[in-house]
Amino acid sequence: MRGDAARPLAASVRAWGAPLGRWLGISIGVGLWLGLASAAPAAAQQPPAPAMQPPPVPAAIDPSAIRVLLVAELETTLSAQMNGTLGDLKASLGRQVPKGALLVQLQCAEAQARANVAEAKLAQARQNLDAKRAMRDLNAVGDLEVSMANTEMQKAIGARALAVTQAGYCFVRSPFAARIAKVYVKPFQTVSAGTPLFDVVSDSALKVRLNVPSAMLRQLKPGQPFKVSILETGKTYAAKVTAINARVDAVAQTVELEARLDEAHAELIAGMSGVARFPGVQ
Repeated sequence: MRGDAARPLAASVRAWGAPLGRWLGISIGVGLWLGLASAAPAAAQQPPAPAMQPPPVPAAIDPSAIRVLLVAELETTLSAQMNGTLGDLKASLGRQVPKGALLVQLQCAEAQARANVAEAKLAQARQNLDAKRAMRDLNAVGDLEVSMANTEMQKAIGARALAVTQAGYCFVRSPFAARIAKVYVKPFQTVSAGTPLFDVVSDSALKVRLNVPSAMLRQLKPGQPFKVSILETGKTYAAKVTAINARVDAVAQTVELEARLDEAHAELIAGMSGVARFPGVQ
């Protein structure tokens, strides 16, 4: 009985299903056609997208740029010249020091005592020589004794000079007007002869080092002006070529130049880099 009741319902569904499917298909097709038709004029009205232009290459990363490096006129490492214990450091990183400024003093009472002993021995040798000369005037001694006394005094002079020189190693001074680039030691540290103490770089106008293509060599000469743009400061400075290497790098096809800035600039320090530009040189 239940199966007989379901047959009319299934027949109704089949009767209405086919017309309903055709109606849905027609509606979807009309909607798609209207959407495409309305989108076409809008797409036609939009201007074409501009072509993407590659960004300019900054000089800092341009592989064809002529790179430069600022270097100090003078730079050196000051080392301990004797064994001893350091006192308080008179210089710190980055500090400007004049020529002859005391950077550190070693505790060297022993060296100073040796210098005092040498001074006393020299005084004794002089007294002995004076006595021998006086006795020679009285014919109490011969010329040989006077000559030997004079030799002893010369030896004492040399010993005193050696002791004074060694005592001078207690003082480490700046050999030129400079800036402290590195400090290797700490106050009251015990060091041996040869231990590095400070790196110092001169405080005068900086030199410029660069390598240019060897094809430019025929257009370059000492004294030729050019411009240097330093990356760290963002400024451009005038410089002149001072030296041209006598040899071309056969592998890189470049030649090394050395130049000098026209003026000293307080904001520039050794190690800065940048780009060189030679007006009128290809």
